[in-house]
Amino acid sequence: MRAVDIIQKKRDNIVLPDDEIKFLLDSYLQGKVPDYQISAFCMAVYFNGMTAGELKTFTEVMMNSGDLIEFPGIKKFLIDKHSTGGVGDKTTISLAPVFASFNIGTAKLSGRGLGHTGGTIDKFESIPGFTFPETKDALISLVNKTGIGIMGYSDKIVPLDKKLYSLRDVTATVPSIPLIASSIMSKKLAVHADGIILDVKVGSGAFMKDIETAGKLAEAMLEIGTGFGRKVVIVLSDMDQPLGNAVGNSNEVLEAVETLSGKGPSDFTELVETLAAIGLMLKGDVPDIDGGKELVWRNLKAGKAHEHLKNFVEACGGDSSFVDDLSLKIAPDVVDVVSDNDGFVNSIETESIGKAAMILGAGRAAKDDVIDHSVGVVLMKKKGSTVKKGDVIAKVYHNNKSKLESVNMIKSAYKISGNKTEPGKIILDIIRNF
Repeated sequence: MRAVDIIQKKRDNIVLPDDEIKFLLDSYLQGKVPDYQISAFCMAVYFNGMTAGELKTFTEVMMNSGDLIEFPGIKKFLIDKHSTGGVGDKTTISLAPVFASFNIGTAKLSGRGLGHTGGTIDKFESIPGFTFPETKDALISLVNKTGIGIMGYSDKIVPLDKKLYSLRDVTATVPSIPLIASSIMSKKLAVHADGIILDVKVGSGAFMKDIETAGKLAEAMLEIGTGFGRKVVIVLSDMDQPLGNAVGNSNEVLEAVETLSGKGPSDFTELVETLAAIGLMLKGDVPDIDGGKELVWRNLKAGKAHEHLKNFVEACGGDSSFVDDLSLKIAPDVVDVVSDNDGFVNSIETESIGKAAMILGAGRAAKDDVIDHSVGVVLMKKKGSTVKKGDVIAKVYHNNKSKLESVNMIKSAYKISGNKTEPGKIILDIIRNF
């Protein structure tokens, strides 16, 4: 076989047999096919897509390019929840201990933040002394001990995805639905889970800007999951404004803890309740989402998840006292962002809020940037809120006054007018294969 012949077939929209897909990807991983040929192949996929059969084989080769993680001896029902990323998305911090309180285990790989979206790894590392497991055996031990298993992505897990993504990033092929779907699902399938929940963000602060494109991605991922015999639920959730009120690292962790007591922002609480209810439905504890949400709400009001979060933090070497006293370090210098006029908040340019937090030091412009966990933004007004001139619409927590260009970015991100806009629903759609 020759790579050029396979590229030509995909260019001409001819369905590729399994052995040619395997040959091309295996050869690329081994360094026998150069970047420029895989770049051409990815561009052909961008324009012509993949059939269901091609996508399944492509994902399977990706999945098998590195270690596969199983969890021997675990008696819990395991769920892997994945988010496509957004501003203020601290869902795993609340959801994992809620799952644990229902004897549902979390088994997942999480990433660091880059650009305007934060990363779960960075948020947990706001906790003094906290370190993630670095090996498969350590992750298995953590799940067995606490019911919560989270670790950073390893070069040994789906290494082909890392190599392909770096290439797609510089060849304008990142937005390809099949390539996105296989990238996400290969990592989900490489780590054993009894159920997979995918939270696909939609809106100005998300990679998927409109619900039509997000729906196509959801269907592609659902098709892959079905092909591998996995139970998959995909939630399309709103990212036309930041999730919750806190954007940063330490402040997001604290907001997630408050949500475990039923005191979190309404939109974030609704998302956590819904995802947790889906977990209960996947496990078979409830027949539908509404029944699950009732159980979850009672759980939050009773504070049953707190001990599970503390156990996880302590098992990772962290100081868990913040769960009780909300004592994580927050930057001491605060600047109020105030409204220049009366009206209603019609929209918030979410990506701008994320970029403002990044400039403060809460995120990275480059992979090697050092995070300042203490800085961030707290939104005091969200879509639909009434605003008077001089009202504080957001608070900026910072350690460096020279970075206060963030204040202007946040102010510009708010669109305030005399016409009242309803905030909209956080859950846009739910798609499942069972």
